[in-house]
Amino acid sequence: MIDTANPAAPRYPALTARDQDDAGFGLTPSQTVGPYVHIGLEPDWTASRTLVEPGTEGHIHVTITVLDGEGAPVTDAMIETWQADAHGRFVRDTPLVGGVGFTGLARVFADETGTVTIDTVRPGPVGAGTDGSQAPHLAVGVFARGILKRLVTRLYFPEDTEAHAVDPVLAALPEKRRELLVAERSGGTYHLTVQLQDSPARPETPFFDL
Repeated sequence: MIDTANPAAPRYPALTARDQDDAGFGLTPSQTVGPYVHIGLEPDWTASRTLVEPGTEGHIHVTITVLDGEGAPVTDAMIETWQADAHGRFVRDTPLVGGVGFTGLARVFADETGTVTIDTVRPGPVGAGTDGSQAPHLAVGVFARGILKRLVTRLYFPEDTEAHAVDPVLAALPEKRRELLVAERSGGTYHLTVQLQDSPARPETPFFDL
C-alpha cells in the first residue's frame, strides 16, 4: 500500500516520488487488464465452459486459440462466447423454465497453448430485422493483458456457405477477410484461431467496434 502522507514513499519498484515519469520499464495496473483479469472471478468459473452436456442433441465442441503478433499463444487470455440456441433464439427471447436451461454464455480461460474448449450446441440462424438473417455464429469476446477494451469477433461454421453469402456482418468485410472468421471442422469439433496482430504466418483477425 502506498503511504500517501509520505511524499518520499516509493510509488513503483525502484522509483521514488521525485519523478514517476523516469520509470523505463513495466506497466502499472491502470495500463493493462492483465493479469488482474483473473482476480475476483467466482471459484467455479470453469463451469461456464459447458453450456450443454456431451450427448445432448446438436452438441458440438468449439475450440478457440489466441495468438499474438509473433504467433505465440496468449496463455492468459479469457474468452467469452455468446450465441443463440439451435433454433436461433436467445435467452431473452425464450424464458427459462424453472430457472434451468440454455444460457448461451460461456467464459473460459486459455490453457498453455492459448486455447479454450467449449461444449455447446450448434446455433441456428438469427434474424437481423431489415438486414435479413445472420448465418449461424458465435460472438467471441477476447480479454488479455494489454487489452483495455475487449476485442469482439465472430466464429462462423464452414458448412453454411449459402448463409454466409447473405450475412450482413460478413458482407461488411472484404471478401478475403471473411474466411478468417470461418472455423475449421474436424468431426464434431470446430476450431478458430484468433490472431491479435498481423504475423508472418497469419493476418490479424477482423474485430468489430461495438
